[in-house]
Amino acid sequence: MVAGEPQRVSQRPYPIVLIKPSHYDSDGYVIQWWRSTIPSNSLASVYGLLRECADAQVLGPDTAIEIDAYDECNTVIDIKGIVRRIQKAGGGFVALVGVQSNQYPRALDLTRIFRKQNIPVVIGGFHVSGVISMLPKLTPELQEALDLGAVLYAGESEGRMVEFLRDMASGQAKPIYNHLKDTPDMTAATFPVLPRKVVTRVAGHYASFDAGRGCPFQCSFCTIINVQGRKSRYRTADDIEGIVRANAKQDITRFFITDDNYARNKNWEPILDRLIELREKEGFKIRLLLQVDTLCHKIPGFIEKAARAGCTAVFIGLENINPQSLAGAKKRQNKIWEYQEMFHAWRKAKVMTFAGYILGFPTDTPESIARDIEIIKKELPVDILEFFYLTPLPGSEDHKVLHMKGIPVDPDLNKYDLEHACTAHPIMSKETWEQVYRDAWTRYYSDEHVETIMRRAAATGLNKTKVIDGITLFSGSSRIEGVHPLQFGFVRRKIRTQRRYGLPIVNPLIFYPWRAYDFTRTAVRWIKLVRKYRAIMKKVYADPDVTSYTDHAMDPPAGHNAPMSDFVKAYADKIPQTHGAPVRESALG
Repeated sequence: MVAGEPQRVSQRPYPIVLIKPSHYDSDGYVIQWWRSTIPSNSLASVYGLLRECADAQVLGPDTAIEIDAYDECNTVIDIKGIVRRIQKAGGGFVALVGVQSNQYPRALDLTRIFRKQNIPVVIGGFHVSGVISMLPKLTPELQEALDLGAVLYAGESEGRMVEFLRDMASGQAKPIYNHLKDTPDMTAATFPVLPRKVVTRVAGHYASFDAGRGCPFQCSFCTIINVQGRKSRYRTADDIEGIVRANAKQDITRFFITDDNYARNKNWEPILDRLIELREKEGFKIRLLLQVDTLCHKIPGFIEKAARAGCTAVFIGLENINPQSLAGAKKRQNKIWEYQEMFHAWRKAKVMTFAGYILGFPTDTPESIARDIEIIKKELPVDILEFFYLTPLPGSEDHKVLHMKGIPVDPDLNKYDLEHACTAHPIMSKETWEQVYRDAWTRYYSDEHVETIMRRAAATGLNKTKVIDGITLFSGSSRIEGVHPLQFGFVRRKIRTQRRYGLPIVNPLIFYPWRAYDFTRTAVRWIKLVRKYRAIMKKVYADPDVTSYTDHAMDPPAGHNAPMSDFVKAYADKIPQTHGAPVRESALG
C-alpha cells in the first residue's frame, strides 16, 4: 500500500432482490410477456429508496448493498439463482413490492419457495396495505404469510427505509410494519428511477413517477384513498425536473405519471411549465401518459399545457354515463352533462383519450348496458373505451361493507383483477354478467365503430398509427389473449414449471406440443385482427374527404344555455340537482 493512500475496506455483499409479481391465468400459468405495457412505479420507488441507502452505506462501510429489480410481467424470475446468491452472501432478502390483490396468490407462492430455503421475504403493496387499513383483523392470506415467516409492510417507505433495512440486516425485523397513519411529505422525496435495462422491458421504454399521492374524492370502489389517504401530497417542479433528467441520462424520456388524478395536483401548472421548458428550450423528447378526471377541462390552460408538455394520451375515469350509478359509487364529481365538452377539449389538443367504464352497478341490466354503450358510440367522441367489472377490491369501502356484513365474495384473490365477477349482482346472474362483459368489448369494437373512430381521428389530426394500434390492442387482448388490456404485453410466455401452487406440473411431452398449438393459434388470430383493422384504416385514409368528416359526436358542444343534448336527456330524471346541472326534463323512453 502506498504511504498516505486511504486504507480500502473489504466489503461483503448484501443482496436485495425486488420482485413485482404478476398473477395467474385461468390455467394457472404466470401471465408474462416478452415486453409488458405498464411500468411499475412501486418498483421504481422502492428501488430509488434502496439505491439511496446503498450510496449512503447505511449498513456500514464494510457492506455493499446490491439491488436488483424485476417485473415478473416481463421477466422470468430465476428463483434458484436468487436463492444461491443470497445464501452465498450469507445475508440479504427478497422484497415482493407493489403487490395488488390479484397478484397476492403469486406473491404467496413465491414466498413459499423462498422461505423453504430460509430466504427472508418482505411483502408490501396495495393488498397488504388495503386490508390492514380497512379491516379490524388480519385476513387468512395475510396470516398465512406471517406463518411462513414473511414480513408484511403496510404504507409508504420514504423516511423509514434506513430503519427497516437495518432491522432486516440484523435479523430483528418486526412481523408487521404499519405506516398507514403517517403519510410522508412528497416534497424533495427520493426519485423513483429504475435502471435502463429494467425500463426497456416495457414497450415504448416508458418509465413512471408519481407527481403526487392521495385523492380527495370518496369513490367507494377505490383503494387509493384508504392506502395513500384523502389528503393530497405533491412533488415540486424541481423534483419532477430532477426525475426527468435522471431518466434522460439513460435515454429514457417517456413517462406514465401514476397520480390517480393529475388534474387535482396543486403543482400541476409549474410542473407542466417546467416540462414545456425542457421540451421547447432544451429539446427533451418528453412524452407523457396522464390519468385525469372528467372535469379537468374546466381548469384554465390545463389541457393546452398538458399537450405542450408532451401528453399524447390520457386515461379518464368515465366509469359510467348513468348519474344514478355514479352517485351510488360516490363518484359525484363525474357530471355527465360535461362529458361531451371534455372529450372535445382533449380532441382539439390532439390528445388521444382512453376511458374506463365499469359494468355491474346495482341498477345495470344487459339491456341498459347495451343501450349505454350505443349512446356512447353515437354521442361521445372517445377513442378507446375499456371495460371493468365493478369489483370489491380489498382496501375499498365496497369490500369493507361486504366483509363486515358477511356477504359472500369470491375467495380466490387471483380473480380480483377487474376482469372477473367477484361477488353477486342484485339483478344479473354471474353467467349473465360475464356474458355482458364479453359482449361489451364486441359491441364497442364493432368493425363499423372502429371505422368511425378512425374517421374521427383523421378529421381531427390524431396520430393514425397510435389510434389503430390502441384499437387493435384493446379490442384483441380480452378476446384473443383472455386478459384485460392493462394486463397485456407482447409475445406471451408460459413457463411450464412456474405454475400456481397446488396445480400439477404438466409432463413436457404434453406441455410443449400444447403450447406450440396454443401459441400458433393465438398468433394467427392476432394477424387476422391486425390485417382487418389496417384495411379499415387504409379505407378511411383513402377517402379524399377524410378531413371533413363529421358525425353527431363531432358536433361542437352546445354550451350551458342551449337545450339538453339527446345524450343528457336520456338520463335527465336521474341527474342530481347540483350546482351547474342542467334543468331536469323528462327522460326519454
